[in-house]
This record gives sequence, structure tokens and C-alpha cells, in this order.
Amino acid sequence: MLRIAALLLAGVIANPALALDKEDIIGTWRLVSSTRKIIDTGEEINTYGERPTGWINYDRSGRMMALIVNEGRPRPESIEKMTDAERIRLFKSVLAYSGTYSFDGKSVDHKIDTSWNEVWTGTTQIRDVERQGDRLIYKTRPAPFSGDGRMSVVTLIWQKVQ
Repeated sequence: MLRIAALLLAGVIANPALALDKEDIIGTWRLVSSTRKIIDTGEEINTYGERPTGWINYDRSGRMMALIVNEGRPRPESIEKMTDAERIRLFKSVLAYSGTYSFDGKSVDHKIDTSWNEVWTGTTQIRDVERQGDRLIYKTRPAPFSGDGRMSVVTLIWQKVQ
């Protein structure tokens, strides 16, 4: 009987699909990687390059902020000399938004009130969440990708900042 209880407990602890607590996502997380699967072709690519930079933060009051920038962004000579073409390239290589969030233990809803992309302002972006050690694995629901409009599922891996 004791052995059965121990096996059941081990299965519960090892099951990554179990619901997380809101406290499990509170804090700052650094982006480790982001891959994108294009629905119509099955092709998988690095969403923002092999080594993107990104941060997501959740506070206890229910606010969140996210910022992701592509690897290898262009660096203009100066603000005074920046061209419109350089501004466009910079805009196209960043994702940023903030708002409120709710978390049910398996998915987080980002209710966006401010965004780099006004199409997202006023929307709710849902991320399915799984924990693996000190990392959170996010998966988007199938949706048009902000960079090219192709239906995609994006998987983001976030590492807890200590």
C-alpha cells in the first residue's frame, strides 16, 4: 500500500501538465528561445533569430509587460541621422506590449492595453503554459504571425531570473 502511494505521488510530481499556481509565474523571466511552426507547411523556424533577447514580467497586482527583440538588430549611426528605412527595420524587429493578465494554472491570458502593434491593443493573447524546472514553456494558439500574417504556433521558453 505504501509503495502504491509513493508511485502515485511520484507520478503527480513528475507530471508537467498539472496546473501551476499564480505565484509560479510572478517575477521576471528571460527569453531562452522562440520557435515558430507554420501551420500550412509544418516548417519550424527560429521566430526572432537563434539568440533573441526578451523579457516578460508578471507582478502580484495583475500587470504584465513583455519585450522581445530579434537577434542582430541593425544599429543606426545616431538618432539624429536615423533614416525612415532604419526606423522601419527596427520596428519590424521588436515585439512589446503590456496589460493585465489572468492565470488559471494552465494558460495565461494577456489582456493588452498598450502595444507596439495597435492591432493587438485591446485584444487578449492566450498562452498555454507548462513548467519544466525553472523554465516556463509557452505555446500560442494558432494565429496569424505578426511578422508575415501566416498562421503559426509559437513556442517560447522563458528562464526565471533569480
